[in-house]
Amino acid sequence: MSPGVNRGIFDAHAAGTVTSASLLANAPGLNDAITRLRHASTLQVGLHLNLTAGAPVAQPGDVTSLWDPRTGEFYLLPQLVRRALMGRVAPEHVAAECSAQLARLRTLGVSVGHIDAHRHVHALPGVWKPVVAVARRAGVRAIRVPRAALLHGRIRVSRALVAASLRVALRLAANSGAHDRDLGRADHFRGLDLLGAQDFQRRLLALLDQLQPGTTELMVHPGYVDQDLTAWDSYTTGRERELAALCSLEVRDRLARGDILLVP
Repeated sequence: MSPGVNRGIFDAHAAGTVTSASLLANAPGLNDAITRLRHASTLQVGLHLNLTAGAPVAQPGDVTSLWDPRTGEFYLLPQLVRRALMGRVAPEHVAAECSAQLARLRTLGVSVGHIDAHRHVHALPGVWKPVVAVARRAGVRAIRVPRAALLHGRIRVSRALVAASLRVALRLAANSGAHDRDLGRADHFRGLDLLGAQDFQRRLLALLDQLQPGTTELMVHPGYVDQDLTAWDSYTTGRERELAALCSLEVRDRLARGDILLVP
């Protein structure tokens, strides 16, 4: 996302607490991330599909339902949610943009192992199916199933729209095992309730003590605040709290206890 966020992710990886990260193909920190990846071969990398910030990677004429002609950039998140729920997001446009973002990363030498999405928008109607189709064609191994992600946090739309989005996400999660078995996914997805927490480290340690059997994708957002980040995203100082916790002796000791195995 930004050089400061990149530095935080790689610091947490060096501390042994972050094993996988996702790249935004149109963010200001992309080239910095590519440079850092050359010295961190053990960090697994995926695409952080972005449909809500900055300009499309695909040719604008190929993705007209995704961007605002007044700005030349993607519709903001509330607008995208509304458009998706009204059936105004064209699946072929999503496929074109997802393919373009994947292609940009691969051109830069990135081996993309998974796909997730900025603000979990891949769980929206009109978005999920084309993203899954692109992942299959591209040989991507795994895709995030965010379950209740769309209920959480910073989507400033009506409660009815948020509830509808949640129902979609839950239905996709329930059906994904039956219909998308060729794509890997974690058994559980956690971390939404940690986002922005002032007592992040305490909550993280409690979460680690309560993990269910199976694989759990634990979402975190470590980083250092810099100018690019503040211009790009609203989640800023919380990233530094997360980074401090992920690099702390307490969290590292908890992970080393032997009952949790970190996997890419």
